[in-house]
Amino acid sequence: IQTLDFFPPMVTDPTLFGQIAAANALSDIYAMGGEPVCAMNIVCYPEEATRDNAYAALQSILTGGAEKVKEAGAALVGGHSIHDPKIKYGLSVMGTIHPERIWRNNTPQAGDVLFLTKKLGIGIITTAYSAGELPRSAFDEAAASMIYLNKYAAEILRNFTVHACTDVTGFSLLGHSFEMCENTGLSIVIDHRKIQYLTGSLAYAGMGLVPAATYKNKAFLRSNVSFASKFESAYVDLLFDPQTAGGLLYSVAKEHSQRAFEAIKKVCPETEIIGHVEKFQDKEIIVI
Repeated sequence: IQTLDFFPPMVTDPTLFGQIAAANALSDIYAMGGEPVCAMNIVCYPEEATRDNAYAALQSILTGGAEKVKEAGAALVGGHSIHDPKIKYGLSVMGTIHPERIWRNNTPQAGDVLFLTKKLGIGIITTAYSAGELPRSAFDEAAASMIYLNKYAAEILRNFTVHACTDVTGFSLLGHSFEMCENTGLSIVIDHRKIQYLTGSLAYAGMGLVPAATYKNKAFLRSNVSFASKFESAYVDLLFDPQTAGGLLYSVAKEHSQRAFEAIKKVCPETEIIGHVEKFQDKEIIVI
């Protein structure tokens, strides 16, 4: 399994940024059920900073990334850097998995139960952070969620029957749910009352502190989502909110779902059962 992801900072702490970017890149390996083996750094850094020997921030970014690669049990084997006016960082990651045990992102089955392993609201929280509106406690909760590796959820769910899996990132919960059931003859039903949201994210969404990608996700998915009743616009924004280093969305065989849920809650306490898969019912995504 080969994957790559990198992006500009969404936090001011360089070590934390490195940890978030690395956790986000590693997540694609876990979403396929694999084990990371090695990773390479991808770095964009301003030329003027290198001329001034201002390497402290870059060193901290790389240190943060290396910490997460080590936690994943993989080897950091090098990388590549270029000059760029805006800092960017991420990883190219190689992992392995037996071909018959790959978790694909588009093979759910009717009757499956849906697990979501992290809270929603990262995009809105980081937008509020950029606007200087976020209290420290809310920031710390969001940061802890982003740097928590999906390794631990994947290790538990490998012991159960998983029909499909995807990590929830920039396309939002609804976008990645659509990806999971598009052209399958199935619908994903999501009960928004079961979803956990990061502290303050609902309030900030109500204040209009919503990232631009939320509106792009809405525009793309408008014809594929059905809301069973009226929802506050803030809740709708959270369901379309782009996530960074978000959780895993699992489609688990119903007969194993309760035991799997009890096991995964011990290592990923944010995990909730948020819905199920059924035969196609008018729209690919139905929110109740």
